[in-house]
Amino acid sequence: MHLVINTYGATLQKENELFVITTPEGKQSFPPDIVKSISISKSARITSDVIILAIKHKVEVLFVNDLGNPEGRVWSVQYGSISNIRKAQVNFLYSKAALPWVKELIYHKLDSQVALLLALHPEPDKQQLYNFFKSSINSIEDYKKKVQDVEGEFVSDVAPTIRGWEGASGRRYFQSIARLMPKTYSFESRDRQPARDPFNALLNYAYGILYGKIEGALIKAGIDPYVGIFHRDEYNRPALVFDIIEKYRTWMDYVVIQLCMAEAFPLESFDQENPQSALLLGPLAKRILIQSVNDYLGEVILLNGKSMSRMSHIDEDMHKLARFFTQNASI
Repeated sequence: MHLVINTYGATLQKENELFVITTPEGKQSFPPDIVKSISISKSARITSDVIILAIKHKVEVLFVNDLGNPEGRVWSVQYGSISNIRKAQVNFLYSKAALPWVKELIYHKLDSQVALLLALHPEPDKQQLYNFFKSSINSIEDYKKKVQDVEGEFVSDVAPTIRGWEGASGRRYFQSIARLMPKTYSFESRDRQPARDPFNALLNYAYGILYGKIEGALIKAGIDPYVGIFHRDEYNRPALVFDIIEKYRTWMDYVVIQLCMAEAFPLESFDQENPQSALLLGPLAKRILIQSVNDYLGEVILLNGKSMSRMSHIDEDMHKLARFFTQNASI
């Protein structure tokens, strides 16, 4: 279970070794052994007793902004205490093994984009849309081949080139998705910060949720989320999270696409002062999206021969990454 405290004036406190949420509507109690994470938005309050109880039970506590991005977190001192993993991570960053890792990461991202477009591919009787999707898929396949074939000694040798292909692929990908959207969720292009349309606002918030979960998985695996390999120039930001999320972005894309195609959000669940200002998710939109993302990440799937929830696959992947760093740091 994931506790999300985003109601104005809500309080989270400890009573009888339970997490207790108090809102104008009443009280709810939750035993810590069923809670996996706690997300706190601004205008909500949390007590120090709750934080200590969360640490004791290894419950992740995140403080998030209006866009769903983590601003801070509390975790146990047990996490990230294995110094040899972090030393190996830094050594790997400057090794020749880093470039093949980056190439595989971006190749996987583009491959996932193709897979999602194939899943959404319209029927041949919608000829114009069918042909547009086919063209986009072929284009992304070309970029996959370029990423696979690019040569260099270190990441810095080819990073700008790979980023260019990644960006071009993303434009074709989102152009195709845009053509599937109902009128209410139509968008012209990918709009990161700030978003001015519902689709981009939802996708940004979903990515923010995923950022927090990946950062937590890295910390628990003993990996420093601030030492990036492909995204190196993100000063004072969790650059490795920006690397790792590339592998899982299409999971969030799928959730948001399905919700938008089902027109799951009433228009009044979004807030925007004027057409030039950022469009923000209101409480109802956040509740629907957060629940949908957590349900999707909690769904058990078969991946790499193992049946686990998607979130458990992420956790296991981060532990595998820690072992990979220690085995390849000096290559």
